[in-house]
Amino acid sequence: MSTLKELLIQHSKNAIDSKFGHCQKEKWAYMRFLRDIERENTDEFPYVFDEEKALRFLRWMTNFKHSKGVLAGQNIDPAPIQIFNFGNIYGWVHKDTGYRRFTTSYWQVARKNAKTQSNACVASYESSAFGEPYAEVYIGATKTEQSKILWNETDIQIRNSAFKDKFKKAYGKITHEKSGGFIQALSQEAGKTGDGLNPQCGLIDEYHAHKTSEIYEVLKSGQVARPQPLISIITTAGFDLSNPCYSEEYKYVTKLLDPDDDTENDSYFAMVNELDEGDDIKDERNWIKANPIVATTEEGMRFLREQLRIALDVPEKMRSFLTKNMNIWVDMPEAGYMDMGKWNNVELEEDDFAEFSKEANVYLGFDLSMTTDLTSIGLIARKGAEYRVKQLSFMPSDKYYERLTKDKARWDLFRDRGELIITDGSVVDYTIVKSYIMKFYKEYNVQEVCYDKWNAIQLVYELEQEGLTMVEIEQSIRMLSDPTKKFREAVYGRFLKHYGDKLLKWSMGNARLAVDASENVKITKAKSVERIDPVAALINAFKRASESQLAEDLNSLILSDDWGF
Repeated sequence: MSTLKELLIQHSKNAIDSKFGHCQKEKWAYMRFLRDIERENTDEFPYVFDEEKALRFLRWMTNFKHSKGVLAGQNIDPAPIQIFNFGNIYGWVHKDTGYRRFTTSYWQVARKNAKTQSNACVASYESSAFGEPYAEVYIGATKTEQSKILWNETDIQIRNSAFKDKFKKAYGKITHEKSGGFIQALSQEAGKTGDGLNPQCGLIDEYHAHKTSEIYEVLKSGQVARPQPLISIITTAGFDLSNPCYSEEYKYVTKLLDPDDDTENDSYFAMVNELDEGDDIKDERNWIKANPIVATTEEGMRFLREQLRIALDVPEKMRSFLTKNMNIWVDMPEAGYMDMGKWNNVELEEDDFAEFSKEANVYLGFDLSMTTDLTSIGLIARKGAEYRVKQLSFMPSDKYYERLTKDKARWDLFRDRGELIITDGSVVDYTIVKSYIMKFYKEYNVQEVCYDKWNAIQLVYELEQEGLTMVEIEQSIRMLSDPTKKFREAVYGRFLKHYGDKLLKWSMGNARLAVDASENVKITKAKSVERIDPVAALINAFKRASESQLAEDLNSLILSDDWGF
């Protein structure tokens, strides 16, 4: 009969040699394990794999029952990925002290792959069975509701186990009465941040949602007096790449796992189950990479198929599918409009707008915004199904100098690049805005000028007197939903290209969506973190540009030989 160590070695080798089922970072984790086995118990690597300690935790897991799904009520039978992860975390110890090797662990995997279940087993084990006296176990989250998810799962597991009489629940704590160890939820929202505490174990669930590393740092710093503490981070990917989970932890574990990188940390365990770059999300063979448990059952596959169908039918759901079900990081914050990775993919190195416009119809949109802030002109050139976009914005000098000292945005860079025009005084000079509109009208084949009527009556009148065709764009969510969605679809389909305008990129990243009950959407200044005027101007123009394409397609059909009854 094979030992656990032998099984882990064979599992690692099989995964590394496989063509499907394991992502690159997962294979790197197995390669790291095999390297550690080769140098076990040496001067350069003073650790040994204690099989009994690993098995002790894995047996502990089997005492608890599934609380949800088709297996609800059945005892947990650890899946291969759980056996590998927690076999490593609890199996590796220092050869002299016997203390555990890994004091930090990071497991990133798609939802419904036993993340919470696993950490709940860790919580009860660390508070009672691991052996440290008066073990304090804290569940850290930004919101009380999130911290309670893991706390409640731990409570349910214990209450439905043979250990239920050994724990007592009171005053927000689950206490192991014999040892004095306890489990407690912490959250920034409730003002419970763990200051002054002495955690044996800190559990961080869904770290991608943390705006700062405050909870992580407080738990970590409180462990200095513990001889063998543990921070266990289990998360899915997220959609705000500025958060510490991606910008710090994910980038760090990528380097740690990469065999070609010099980064080393023998006290940090890492496992990432994700789709690899370039993987087709519609190819079901790829799903197991991010779903090492869910994708092994027919029920799980049905669940993933349903989630994909919803995401394909409702684009606003795609971000959630990519992050939660495929474990792919997406640069698209909460209610964000554009996946900025896809925006970057359609950037052209050379500005060919003038050349492209010679055989294209051009639509100009403007968003006057407040006279004391940013006003923008957007240009959409359409030739067949292909689009090119440009913008030019204006700001009064008083507001410019005020923002220059207060904002993080590089308004001076936008100005120097010619993407922002500074007008004299405290309000935008609309005569200058008009002069640029007339300039573009003469340079390009401008079909229509599209506008939001707010604050625009005088300028619209003056442009009409110049002979321009003016089209009001109603700013209701019902009217703007279609062009807002189609603009994004054109970017994702690589039909729409831009020229690396940094002000436009900045405002595109700021744009947030309002969504109504009928799944209509529009970008909204109420939810957006900063100015989005260049995007609003482009969408005004895109509404007419996309509608004119439909009209031309219909005219072509009517005039063709195929038309008739």
